[in-house]
Amino acid sequence: MFKSILVVCVGNICRSPTGEALLKQKLAGKDITISSAGLGALVGKPVDVTAAEFLDTAGCPLPDHQARQLTPEMLREADLVLAMEQRHLQSIHSLAPEARGKTFLFSKWSDGRDVPDPYRQQRPAFEHVFKILDNAATAWLPYLK
Repeated sequence: MFKSILVVCVGNICRSPTGEALLKQKLAGKDITISSAGLGALVGKPVDVTAAEFLDTAGCPLPDHQARQLTPEMLREADLVLAMEQRHLQSIHSLAPEARGKTFLFSKWSDGRDVPDPYRQQRPAFEHVFKILDNAATAWLPYLK
């Protein structure tokens, strides 16, 4: 049983907080702690404005989110680590080799592809990523309940 899930991207202001919020919404009422962090976090920054708009519309805002830097300790403490890209998995394994067996792509049960980074792109890129993450979060549910 998973008690803690850590979602990882680069800056921790677009993809990973979106994945975090979607999992929190879909797993509401379960005894699972869900958080996020970045490999090159924009520490202290809130969720990107456009990503926040999609989260608000979906009813799963993260108003108090502050980007934080991924640490080996976070990786050790998490029961499951979900990354956005294959290269993120490699970086995570370099940072904490012992996390290898519990680290997967966020999209593992949907299409298994990298989730593109919408940072500094137009609204359609954020919408595309939101849909990918929403589908991927739903695809994880049978394995998390």
